[in-house]
Amino acid sequence: MAEIIIKGVAKRFGAFTALHQVDLTIADQEFMVLLGASGCGKTTLLRIIAGLETQSEGEIWIGGRRIDHLPPRKRGIAMVFQNYAVFPHLTVYENIAFGLRMQKQPQGEVDSRVRRTAELMHIEQLLQRYSGQLSGGQRQRVAVARALAMEPDVILMDEPLSNLDALLRLEMRAELKGVLAASKTTAIYVTHDQVEAMSLADRIAVMHQGRIVQAASPVEVYRNPAARFVGSFIGNPPMNFLPAKKVGDGQFMVAGQTLTGPSASGDIEFAIRPEDMEIGPGGFAATVRVVEPLGAHTLVTTEVDGRVFRVVIDSNIEVKTGDSLSLVPRAERIRWFDPQTTSSIR
Repeated sequence: MAEIIIKGVAKRFGAFTALHQVDLTIADQEFMVLLGASGCGKTTLLRIIAGLETQSEGEIWIGGRRIDHLPPRKRGIAMVFQNYAVFPHLTVYENIAFGLRMQKQPQGEVDSRVRRTAELMHIEQLLQRYSGQLSGGQRQRVAVARALAMEPDVILMDEPLSNLDALLRLEMRAELKGVLAASKTTAIYVTHDQVEAMSLADRIAVMHQGRIVQAASPVEVYRNPAARFVGSFIGNPPMNFLPAKKVGDGQFMVAGQTLTGPSASGDIEFAIRPEDMEIGPGGFAATVRVVEPLGAHTLVTTEVDGRVFRVVIDSNIEVKTGDSLSLVPRAERIRWFDPQTTSSIR
């Protein structure tokens, strides 16, 4: 069992607080992604779990034992870095075997694990090559294989695909998810790329300014953001937001239209995804500013009530700059936020 429990972990660098009392539980064999913009504290949290950084307060538990007082080598953890960290003077075989040799594993065990993990990562034909003879994607596979060969309780990955081109990232994402499921390893993966997070994670912990704002499944995070930041950060393009003025009990005026919303004591904020708008009568009055054909669909940037408002429409619908549209929100997809706390209003 490799359940990870993070209890009240904080990290301060002088007067600056990088992490504020972070609490998070990661189930055994779960693939957890820490997602957030640069500087949100996700890599700091990963380094604390790995033992490369010491927390200012709080506890880290793995598999029922507290490990934050242990050196990295005794935590049952393997780590994959952004820059591969593949040794150029060693063959692929020796790179994968490196950690096992440091543990003084018998040669038979070393050979068995190296070949098994090489097959998992589809690099068994490269075992006698040196890193200078490998592509970027192959080097990253070697780095992952080296971590998996250690048979760790937990594998930590810090933006391991960010140095690859778009096609290789797509290929590696699919392989990585399958490999980690097969190895039955608990994984924590740090990224700022929401597409990576959505495609890889069992759950996503969205971080902002040193705090976990929401930890839920990719579908839940996308459809029901717990805070305005989550809706504005996740999605390409992100959610649209408009002020909602209270005009009655559960009734709000949004861009000239009266909509039914939650019970609230005052004005709130309307939010909706761009793909959840339809063109039809009785909707928001919008003026088209930019039209971007994207193959199967078209991204249209409009102006609604003096604000930028993006919609995704079918590519068969023809619109052009300057057109006037009536945009109707799908009622079941509307979300509401408190403008003071920025939290979701159910």
